[in-house]
Amino acid sequence: MSLIAENIRAGHDPASPVLDGMCIEIPRGRTMGLTGPSGVGKTTLARVCALLHRPWSGTVCVDGVEVPTRADAPPETRRSIAMLFQSPRQSTSPRLTLDRIIAEPLALSRTPRGERDPVVRDAAARVGLTADLLRRRPHQVSDGQLQRVCLARALVQRPRYLICDEMTAMLDPATTAALVAVLREETRAGLGVLAVSHDHALLSAWADHVVELPVSDARTR
Repeated sequence: MSLIAENIRAGHDPASPVLDGMCIEIPRGRTMGLTGPSGVGKTTLARVCALLHRPWSGTVCVDGVEVPTRADAPPETRRSIAMLFQSPRQSTSPRLTLDRIIAEPLALSRTPRGERDPVVRDAAARVGLTADLLRRRPHQVSDGQLQRVCLARALVQRPRYLICDEMTAMLDPATTAALVAVLREETRAGLGVLAVSHDHALLSAWADHVVELPVSDARTR
């Protein structure tokens, strides 16, 4: 079982694609690294794999089922893919407490309120968040703590695939190591991970296989 993006042509200006004929496969239970210089389309490909960017041509298949766009996918398929972004502050609401941020996927899936709290506490503990932090808001915690929140939010969704777009770029080495360790455990349990990073040393230690996008594929973002 895997998530496959095949023959992807995509970008923002049809006359100058960022990606042209790109293919990548993310198997369950493995971490695929994706690297390359700025401008070669790493984020575009990550968003295509997460069903957040519709390619001009090519296909995305999730466990053998072709999915044209996120809107076209059934809820179960949408929940099977989660994404972590470089900036946790841009992907969280400053008005919500951390426990409510983690619980967002549960609220969207209409999980009864009484069942959310233990799931949130478990996910928070798995990523190294102490219970006293959960009533705080984003401005009251560090970038590293907030990225742990974003990872916990992704995990409560129970995804089959996790797309990490420069997830560790704003983190210190200790937090990076801690979150990678969590994801290694999740991968051993069957999660497929796409790890996008400029950090070759990190990908060499983390990923099972690394794909480098060539400079010749770069146009404009």
